[in-house]
Amino acid sequence: MSATPFIRLRDPASLPPALERPVVAIGNFDGVHRGHAAVIDRAKAMAARLGQPCAVLTFEPHPADYFARKSVVFRLTTDDARARLLERRGLDGVIVLSFGEMVAALEAEAFVRDVLVARLGVAGVICGYDFHFGKGRSGSPAFLQDAGARYGFDVEIVERITADAAGSLEAVHSGTIRKALVEGDVAKARALLGHNFLVTGEVIHGQKLGRELGFPTANLELDPSCALRHGIYAVRINIDGKRFNGVASWGRRPTVDNGRPLLEIFVFDFSGNLYGKQVAVAFVEWIRGEEKFDTLDVLKDRIALDVQEAKRVLAQS
Repeated sequence: MSATPFIRLRDPASLPPALERPVVAIGNFDGVHRGHAAVIDRAKAMAARLGQPCAVLTFEPHPADYFARKSVVFRLTTDDARARLLERRGLDGVIVLSFGEMVAALEAEAFVRDVLVARLGVAGVICGYDFHFGKGRSGSPAFLQDAGARYGFDVEIVERITADAAGSLEAVHSGTIRKALVEGDVAKARALLGHNFLVTGEVIHGQKLGRELGFPTANLELDPSCALRHGIYAVRINIDGKRFNGVASWGRRPTVDNGRPLLEIFVFDFSGNLYGKQVAVAFVEWIRGEEKFDTLDVLKDRIALDVQEAKRVLAQS
């Protein structure tokens, strides 16, 4: 971890002193998966060589969503979850640019001149071999290297890497990870991501049925793009910097109301008011699919079994 506080910036006109003359890794970094780690590690190495801070430069919304004018991408990380994962990687900060009409219309030269140089004052840039930018994706890695030479900042292009310390990276890309999550296979997603699938959000009020059943829950509304398979999961939840085990239901509650999708977490060994708190939930293991039960008593009995199974799984992980 960086010795200085992690800095999150959205559309900055300039950078604070702690991030002046940064080395930036540019990309979407959705999921911050093992493939992204190679780009981040190269950025950190350049920053150490130049004696400068290191940050990720990314965009919101996802460009594909912007051009489609609707949510079309199952996001592996929200803006907040991505920032948390980037902080864990030991970066100094993340800079998010709003991807709208003005950014989409920037020619590649203007993006370099007006954003990278004038606004951010970069000392160096790292990107993947397939990174393109600017209007019509006209800016290539070769263009960026030429621009760096003209404007006076270092550029490194990370070529395709086929393996890391955990093994092959052939299957590590966002599409494969999304497919695993759609199937509820959070263990496979973890192997590809290099960390548990993570969601963040504010605890909201629900129907309080869980309390009546003896299993009070912390409820979160997830990003509308979330296509994680509905079901029951063993999870870990971070509350005020402390980690707790729990069991979570993600779905529409077919026994009760078949309403809007909601994440409901029964947190083990916790007492206190969670309403309004920002929490992070890591999905550790799939337990079962969402089911409709004949009565609330049958549902209550099944939740008790789910709790025991989640405790067993989490004790071994």
